[in-house]
Amino acid sequence: MRILILTLICSCGLLLGNAFGWYPAAANESLLPARWQGALVGRDDFCIIDGGDSLIEVAHWEGLGYNNLLAANPGVNPWLPEARTRLRLPYATLLPAEAQAGITINLAEFRLYLIWPHGDRMRVRIYPIGLGRADWDTPEGDFHVTGIIERPAWVRPASMRSEAAELPTVVGPGPDNPLGSHWIELSAAGYGIHGTNRPLGIGRRVSHGCVRLYPRDIIDLAERVKPGTPVRVIYRPVKVGSDGKRLLVEIHQDFLGRIKDPLLEIRRAAQALDWQGLPGDRELLELVTQARGVPVAISGP
Repeated sequence: MRILILTLICSCGLLLGNAFGWYPAAANESLLPARWQGALVGRDDFCIIDGGDSLIEVAHWEGLGYNNLLAANPGVNPWLPEARTRLRLPYATLLPAEAQAGITINLAEFRLYLIWPHGDRMRVRIYPIGLGRADWDTPEGDFHVTGIIERPAWVRPASMRSEAAELPTVVGPGPDNPLGSHWIELSAAGYGIHGTNRPLGIGRRVSHGCVRLYPRDIIDLAERVKPGTPVRVIYRPVKVGSDGKRLLVEIHQDFLGRIKDPLLEIRRAAQALDWQGLPGDRELLELVTQARGVPVAISGP
């Protein structure tokens, strides 16, 4: 029955999304353990798609980033997958070791983490994001939210006007606004978190440096943050963590080419967690080469 339900949802996603306004719930939410840095959160799912459904469309329907879905399903043609293809939906992830209460953005995995207190525990919501393209890198560092604007107007910066001179300089609120329904301003001058009128860019490097969210996700996030909310932006392609019983690694593509020795990073992180009995370099190197972006157990039962 579970497979049938998933099949119907994914196979009919285009019809449901366009005709009836169906979308999955905003974000992926989990209750965190007491020691939550590096914790495994979320759980992967699977679906069977119909012919003619590209991965970029499936990512949109399922609330995932395109790059995450693509990496988790190697060998699948992203534009013309075969009918009845079974896809892994990568909702499971390891919290970055640098994750903090507030917002943490890991550029390398195209995800934004919102963490807040919930009784004596913490909760997390995870949102897929779009990032700055190669010549407009999203800045890294510790920032904070300075303001939230609903229905913003977009004023095209002078640095962008030479790209498409025919476009208007100012775009008011509405479906054509590149900022979407909300603008969350950051203390990094000129940068913010916002929605988009091009949701198929989520999970890709397509912006001019700002962080984009799906339209439904920016509404959800804007309701949960306020001026002063801390924002940490990191670049961490190699993550190591635990589910309490096993040591896990999660490897993403190092698109900035910063990781000179990923095996050393894995072993240092394992040592910091006091884990022994890691696999050999050959097995670890295979995981690094694949860079599937999903948590994989490398030690423990």
